[in-house]
Amino acid sequence: MVGLPGSGKTTRAKLLAAETGALRLTPDEWQLRLFGNDVHHPDHDRRHDEVEALMWEIAETLLARGTDVILDFGFWSRAERASFAARAKALGASCAIHFEHVDLTELERRVTLRNATAGGNHYVLPLEFLRQWAGTFEPPDEDELAGKFSPPAPSSSDSH
Repeated sequence: MVGLPGSGKTTRAKLLAAETGALRLTPDEWQLRLFGNDVHHPDHDRRHDEVEALMWEIAETLLARGTDVILDFGFWSRAERASFAARAKALGASCAIHFEHVDLTELERRVTLRNATAGGNHYVLPLEFLRQWAGTFEPPDEDELAGKFSPPAPSSSDSH
C-alpha cells in the first residue's frame, strides 16, 4: 500500500484482505496499541521502524509459505519499494503496488476530519507534518505500477 496519511491505504488494505484472505499488516495499528498516540514522542520514528521490522519478519515467513500479505507501510520512496519488491522476489513472491493519487488539499481535509474523530483508532496528525511529508513523497511511476521495480540510479553525490 503506497501513499501518505489520509490517502485511503488502510481502507483499501482492509478490503483487499477481506477479498483475498491475505494477512494485513498495518504498523500504525500496532504502534497505537503499544504506545498510544506517540506522534510527538522523540522515539516515535524509531518505534515505527521497529514495528515495521517485526511485521516484515512475519511477512517473510508467510510469503515463503505461499501466503499473501498486505504491507500497509506507506512506502514513500522508490528505493524502499524496490527493496521490498526484491526481498519478496527472493522468497518466491510477487509484489504489486496499490496506490490512489490524492492531492494535498484532499489529504488535509481527510486528516482534519480524522483528527476530529480519531478516538484512539488513528494518530492525531498535525497538518504541518503531512505537508512536510508530502514534499518528500515519491509517487510510483508507470513502471512500478506495472510491477517493474528497479532502484533509482545513484546520484552524483553518492560516494559508494
